[in-house]
Amino acid sequence: MSAKTERLYYHDSYLLNFDAEVVDRTEFNGKPAVALTRSAFYPTSGGQPFDVGTLNAVPVLDVAVEGDVVLHVTETPIEAETVQGRVNWMRRFDHMRHHSGQHILTRAFIEVADAETIGFHLSENSVTIDLNRGDLTPAKIDAAEDLANQIVSENRPVWSWFPEPDELANLPLRKISEKVTGAVRVVDIGGFDLTACGGTHVAHTAEIGLIKVLRADKKADTTRIEFRCGDRALADYREKNNLLNDLAAQFTTGYANLPDVLGKLRDENKDLSRALKAAREQLMAYEVETLWNHAYSEGRTPTIIQQVFEDRPSNELQQLASQLTTNYRGVVVLLGLAGEKSHLVFARSEDVNLDVVPLLKQALSQLGSERGGGRPNLAQGGGVPATREQIEAVLSEIEF
Repeated sequence: MSAKTERLYYHDSYLLNFDAEVVDRTEFNGKPAVALTRSAFYPTSGGQPFDVGTLNAVPVLDVAVEGDVVLHVTETPIEAETVQGRVNWMRRFDHMRHHSGQHILTRAFIEVADAETIGFHLSENSVTIDLNRGDLTPAKIDAAEDLANQIVSENRPVWSWFPEPDELANLPLRKISEKVTGAVRVVDIGGFDLTACGGTHVAHTAEIGLIKVLRADKKADTTRIEFRCGDRALADYREKNNLLNDLAAQFTTGYANLPDVLGKLRDENKDLSRALKAAREQLMAYEVETLWNHAYSEGRTPTIIQQVFEDRPSNELQQLASQLTTNYRGVVVLLGLAGEKSHLVFARSEDVNLDVVPLLKQALSQLGSERGGGRPNLAQGGGVPATREQIEAVLSEIEF
């Protein structure tokens, strides 16, 4: 495309309505798209997502850049030669607040911790900056957050312009991308931060609202800071405050006491888990002895231990089989679990010359399952629905 789109948002981030002429029609990712003489729609760039809205009441689904042209991807093709564009204000303002907040927070981390931003991501669910240091302390993060909110509260003016090359060369810019060619747009956050940027921004810092750091994830020599501004910060506080109050009410205590209450519950849970484990081990030992006492041999070796269970974890069948074949000599264990996901466990003691895998495969085949295998002394499988009666019938047909 040889045309060039005049980008109206460069000069006025608050401009939402505009008229333009269609200069080209094409497709983008399989969807119809148009290029216009001028546009207030911001395309995905610099970590900031695209604007949405309408062209002649047709929804704009995506906005992208190809060279100097802004492409507007629409729900249906635009047939008219001229369009009336409408940018969605709620999404635009949210992006303005967070992009401006990012500039301030980025500069705050430079001032407080000598940590520079090496990445920025803004989406509907998350806003993050990546810093080039992995040793940031909670105190440093709090200090940067405090400084950022101080700049917000001072309601400093925010402005942007395209300086002449001589002026640009003398500006103390925080950064300028190597990808930028031609004219450079500079954004000044009230003398606090000065950087090259093509994004949309608020006119005064107080419009950003609260800047709140939510978490810091450290990875090697970098730290990812997740934060929210304005309405997103308020929504996050409201959600967490409601959760905290609900938990405090459930435990009939003040929210400040929750750490102690939860700590006691954690310790009690550990004690109960240990006691439950010991009880289960005793019960398992008793069950193993009971199964042995009810085993039948019919005067031959090996002794057959056969049982079908319901409503119990399948891993307990393996534990039973392992203990039986370890505690007793000359035994073959055939255990089944009935239910929506039936399970068979076949095992034998080391002194029995028998491969239980073929026996398991035969039994599973009768149940309609091909999922199973193991070693000659222990095999298991299943996964298909089977009743107690079906499994008992299958086990009774096994021949040695």
